[in-house]
Amino acid sequence: MGVEVAVEGLSKSFGRQSIWRDVTLTLPQGEVSALLGPSGTGKSVFLKCLIGLLKPERGSVIINGVDLCTCSEREMYEIRKLFGVLFQDGALFGSMNLFDNVAFPLREHTRKSETEIKRIVFEKLELTGLQGAETKLPGEISGGMRKRAGLARALVLDPEIILCDEPDSGLDPVRTAYLSQLLIDLNAQIDATILIVTHNINLARTVPDNIGMLFRKELIMFGPREVLLTSDEPVVEQFLNGRRFGPIGMSEEKDQATMAAEAAHQEAGHSDGSNEDVRGVVPQIEPTPGMPARDAVRRRRNRVLKILDTLPESAQHGVLASLSAEDLGRYDDWARRSAQGRMNTRHAGPVATIPGVSTLDPDATGRLHPPPPPLPHRGARPGDEHRQRPRPEARP
Repeated sequence: MGVEVAVEGLSKSFGRQSIWRDVTLTLPQGEVSALLGPSGTGKSVFLKCLIGLLKPERGSVIINGVDLCTCSEREMYEIRKLFGVLFQDGALFGSMNLFDNVAFPLREHTRKSETEIKRIVFEKLELTGLQGAETKLPGEISGGMRKRAGLARALVLDPEIILCDEPDSGLDPVRTAYLSQLLIDLNAQIDATILIVTHNINLARTVPDNIGMLFRKELIMFGPREVLLTSDEPVVEQFLNGRRFGPIGMSEEKDQATMAAEAAHQEAGHSDGSNEDVRGVVPQIEPTPGMPARDAVRRRRNRVLKILDTLPESAQHGVLASLSAEDLGRYDDWARRSAQGRMNTRHAGPVATIPGVSTLDPDATGRLHPPPPPLPHRGARPGDEHRQRPRPEARP
């Protein structure tokens, strides 16, 4: 099972060049998260800080109660055993064939026999579509094959945390689709905590449970996938739609004069060559038939429902529209009882609970949290007009 990764106030620079500052986020246990952002925003640097290959100037990275920013070398060595890392260029040993590259972590960190190592290596090579290529050197295969070999090596120890630095780079669209399915299937099988750095918008829309974005040296957003996918932030809209007009420029950001000129061009009807707006919550990829169900789906549902009233309205609608009829019924029941409790009590104490979700308590003033939003019709899109579903009268 995966473990939670808690990042608090992380800042990194190289000399006088600040990469990012005060990054705070939590990778939930066993869930898949994605980190987006323009090129050069330090996404790969962030991954290297998570695993201790780079040391930040400030902040903490807590895994199993150990702060990787201040721990001993021995503690770091043990924590790193939890990780499987797919580096952006594959990071294969050029003098080793693919079999020995993939087998390296097993020989380094386990006492398995060569027979067992051979079985595991061939299993991972087949999983990543590299069966028959085990005797080839990295220099004899394509960049995409090197990427898949790096992924196979990252998986041989069945890690609890998997970091993927642009796993789709060098892959054609079809193999990227296979890779997306593979990541979901892996999460279903080993319940690992996964963080994916990617520029692939389709992968970002369909694979992760949570999405974040780095821009202008800051983490501007991180949370349930519905938040970013329905966001009207200009930088998010521009990035998701691949538009030229917007805050992101060739050198990451634009000045106000440039943005004003672009706005005038848009008003004059000039096209920036972008496609139609892709914002909105689309169905998430499910495990391949025959695979176990993802435990992360249940945990995430309970976690997100607990914070639902803190999310933007469009994200709330996206969350509720994705619930099954059974879960919607449970949410309806909780919402009724919670609303009734707010009317009937003035004292502190628990009001109502969603099965499997923590109790909602009053805040410090004794007032209860805001009521849940009206339930949209299933399939309703943010911004669409929809009626509130009828609710039974509350009992006196």
